[in-house]
Amino acid sequence: MKRHAPATARNRQPILDVLRPRLPAEGVVLEIASGSGEHIVHFAAALPGLVFQPSDPNAEARASIDDWIQSEGLGNVRPALALDATGDAWPIERADAVLCCNMIHIAPWEAAVGLISGAARILAEGGILYLYGPYRRDGRHTAPSNEAFDRDLRQRNTAWGVRDLETVAKIAAAQGFTSPEIIDMPANNLSLLFKRT
Repeated sequence: MKRHAPATARNRQPILDVLRPRLPAEGVVLEIASGSGEHIVHFAAALPGLVFQPSDPNAEARASIDDWIQSEGLGNVRPALALDATGDAWPIERADAVLCCNMIHIAPWEAAVGLISGAARILAEGGILYLYGPYRRDGRHTAPSNEAFDRDLRQRNTAWGVRDLETVAKIAAAQGFTSPEIIDMPANNLSLLFKRT
């Protein structure tokens, strides 16, 4: 059954506008934590030269993703994979880009570390790791709304929270990624684009 995430309708086009000139013309794009599936069908419809591989650890989310793929009639999206970012082995061996939107602040820190190390394993040189969401910069929130959001997240689960951009970049550098290209996005979010070296 198809799920709807209200924020997706607002952010999917700005994200696509960032990705379009930066993704390769062809290849495989893995999305981690695809959630409802609304992002990936939007991207796949706009970028028909790419093959998109959605994934999510949650079975209900995967069912929603597959329903979205079927209803949109997209031939360049594979069925959703069961993938836990913290796992040592992912069920996909190679990708040209890895996308992850709005996951690392609503997951334990181990998921962010696993995401980056897993992306490093499957991306070839020049491959892109794209992260989208709210971040702290220089130890500070970028907006009062993000500070309130961070408080709410930590009240819901002490392992969650808005992450420090510099810490994420440091983990990525240790895994062989460049410093990120940082793009300001609507609603006090950021796009981070890392390249595999």
